[in-house]
Amino acid sequence: MNPGTMEILATVIFSIAVAHTFLCSRFQHLAGNYPEGSIAENVFHLLGEVEIVFGLWAGVLVIALSLFVGTHEAVRYTDRLNFTEPLFVFAIMAAAATRPVIDFATRSVLLFGRILPLPREFAVYFSALSIAPLFGSFITEPAAMTVTALILRKRYYEKNISAYFKYITLAVLFVNVSIGGVLTPYAAPPVLMVAGKWNFDLAFMLGHFGWKSAVATMINAFGAAFLLRKELGSLNGAPENSVRASVPIWLTVIHLLFLGLIVISAHHPVIFLGIFMFFLGVATITREYQDELKIRESLLVAFFLGGLVVLGGLQAWWLEPLIRGLDTLPLFLGATALTAFTDNAALTYLGSQVPNVSDAFKYALVGGAIAGGGLTVIANAPNPAGYSILQDRFGPDGISPAKLALAALVPTLVAMACLWLLPSF
Repeated sequence: MNPGTMEILATVIFSIAVAHTFLCSRFQHLAGNYPEGSIAENVFHLLGEVEIVFGLWAGVLVIALSLFVGTHEAVRYTDRLNFTEPLFVFAIMAAAATRPVIDFATRSVLLFGRILPLPREFAVYFSALSIAPLFGSFITEPAAMTVTALILRKRYYEKNISAYFKYITLAVLFVNVSIGGVLTPYAAPPVLMVAGKWNFDLAFMLGHFGWKSAVATMINAFGAAFLLRKELGSLNGAPENSVRASVPIWLTVIHLLFLGLIVISAHHPVIFLGIFMFFLGVATITREYQDELKIRESLLVAFFLGGLVVLGGLQAWWLEPLIRGLDTLPLFLGATALTAFTDNAALTYLGSQVPNVSDAFKYALVGGAIAGGGLTVIANAPNPAGYSILQDRFGPDGISPAKLALAALVPTLVAMACLWLLPSF
């Protein structure tokens, strides 16, 4: 495929945006060199926010397209794009990050942790990084990421834990959420993109991806808990009676019902946004049982994903021939690596546009995409949600992309081994 002006512009700007994500901590550091509240400080703080990177450069792309190919062509391109996923992530993240849902999820994690015949804090940590991500197969990965990150923040990140603890936990969180949502065909963005076209139904997902991912999730969570066992043993944790009991059961049920309705209508933005409006009304009249809604954080994540949609829509000219020419194992490995630099849902979507591919091709592409979803913040759509919730606990320089990728290497290899070596049913 010979790229045109639009494709070349998009690829150059996309490359700049990827480089920008690795420089965010540097921009945050530069902001400290200027007086607090000054324009320069605010500009560098803005450039250091990873959530705005792809939205910012998507705006640059639209301006560049207007200048080089004409405003009409730029508008026509953006009109063709599908922003259902960013809108859905906004709605589900805001609805999931409420006190009734968080308290329900926290109680579930604590209950499972109590049942396990392990030291208390070890068991709770293991439960948070295994059971909670697997919930993503039912409440969707963005919701699971939001809930799990909020649990981890309250129980661990707000305490005096080491940087080693923070990066290991974050890496396993990202990897496990990426693989934990594939027990069903509707919860993980990279699966959603191809499930209908490739007939990935519930039985197929459970037999080919789900049980393998569940095994990898458990291994990763137990491995992280084992590595951090000494530090976990020194933590008191949040006492179990600290989970607020003031939320009525009926309100929790209503919130879970809203989550379910948003999930069911995930492919229909007019419907799920309408449901979300009703949810906001319920949240408003029950303010005494609510914390502040995460509207800003949800909008930032949606902005991030919307930017990915704009920039990713013109990358097919180099991605498609690259993945088409690979055998299954190189494709699996290549998809895992590529996912670190482009959203895995975009990768599987582009792969689904390749005609007449084998079942082995489909498995290798999707398997690699979900396995690599924890290597970077941009690898999996829900990652920015966890990033936005936990980033301020990593100090003034924020989360280091290099340290995150290094910490995620082993759990990613575990996911790859389980997905590639374990048999399908």
